[in-house]
Amino acid sequence: MKAKKDPNQYPKGLNSRKVQALVENYENQTDAEAIAEAEAAYRKRAATLIGVPVKLLPAVRQLIHRRAG
Repeated sequence: MKAKKDPNQYPKGLNSRKVQALVENYENQTDAEAIAEAEAAYRKRAATLIGVPVKLLPAVRQLIHRRAG
């Protein structure tokens, strides 16, 4: 019997096996481990999240694109 082709498209460097390993990691993570991971990411400060009104999102994206380019 021939295996079905995976219909999903993955970002470069990922495949179904790696994605499944990530899913299993997070599904089996304790609350304490999840909190520790989130706190470590927060301390790293490599990125931030902000709220932007949906109406302004196209303009914000354009500004970011201009600054990055």
